[in-house]
Amino acid sequence: MDYIVLRNGIKMPQLGYGVYQVTKDECERCVSDALKAGYRLIDTAQSYFDEEEVGNAIKKSGIPRKEIFLTTKVWIEHYGYEASKASIEESMRKLQTDYLDLLLLHQPFADYYGAWRALEEYYEAGKIRAIGISNFYPDRMVDIATFAKIKPMINQVEIHPYHQQQEAKKWHDKYGIQMEAWAPFGEGRGDMFTDPILSEIGEKYGKTVAQVILRWHLQRGIVVIPKSVHYDRMVENFDVFDFVLSEEDMKTITVLDKKQSAFFSHYDPNMVEWFGRMVEERKKQQDCTKEKKEW
Repeated sequence: MDYIVLRNGIKMPQLGYGVYQVTKDECERCVSDALKAGYRLIDTAQSYFDEEEVGNAIKKSGIPRKEIFLTTKVWIEHYGYEASKASIEESMRKLQTDYLDLLLLHQPFADYYGAWRALEEYYEAGKIRAIGISNFYPDRMVDIATFAKIKPMINQVEIHPYHQQQEAKKWHDKYGIQMEAWAPFGEGRGDMFTDPILSEIGEKYGKTVAQVILRWHLQRGIVVIPKSVHYDRMVENFDVFDFVLSEEDMKTITVLDKKQSAFFSHYDPNMVEWFGRMVEERKKQQDCTKEKKEW
C-alpha cells in the first residue's frame, strides 16, 4: 500500500474503497469484502444512507479501529453550524466510532461556511483527524482556503482519464490541498474500459484497463476510491502496486483528456436548482416520517 501524508501530518492510504451506489442491502457485505481484500480506507457519506452498514462491517471485521481510515461527508441539508454539529454526532453514532479520520463537506452550496466552522471545531477538539471538501471547483476551493480559519486538507472531485483536472491540480498543489478522485473510472462512460490507448498500455504490463487507470491516478499523487460489488474486482483493483507506468505512458494518457465532466457541472444554474429541489424533497420526507412517528 502507498500512503499520502496530508498537510497536517496525517497519513492516509492512497487507495481505498468507496461505497457510493452500493445498495443498502449489499453495503455491509461489500465493506467486509473490501477489508478482507486489504483495503483500509473506507469512504461513505450521509447522503449514501449506508453509514450504519459501514459501521457494522468495520465492527464485525475485528480489525482495530486505528488501522482503518474512515471518511464520511456532511450533506447540504445539514449545512449551517448547529445542524452540521448534530449531523456529525449522528454520523459517528451510525458508524459506531468516537472519532472520524476524515470529514468532508459534500457540495459547495448553501451555508457551507457555517458547516465548515463546525468541522473546524470538531477538528480542534480532536474528534476529526482531518477535514476537507468535495466537489469544490478551484474558485470555491481558493475561497475557503483563503478565508476559513483552517484550510481544507483534501478536496474530493471527479477525476479520471477523460477529465484529468490538470489546471485544478495546479491550484490544489499551490494551496497544499490533496486531491482525491471519485468516479476514478468515470463509471465506464465513453467506453473507457475498452479505450484502445488504455488497452494497449495494459497489454504491455499484463494488466487490465482498470489497473492502468488506478496506477495512473497513484502516480499523479491522487487518492483514489474505486467501487465494486464483486470481490474479485476488489482484489484486482488492489493489485496495482507491483508495476509502474513509464513516463511515456503517462504522457500518452494525457491526450485522452476531454477537459469536461462526464456527469454534470456545478457552474450550471440548472444543476444548482436540482440540488435545491433534492434538499427540499428530503426535508419533506423527513417531516412526514417525523409526523408518523409522533402520531
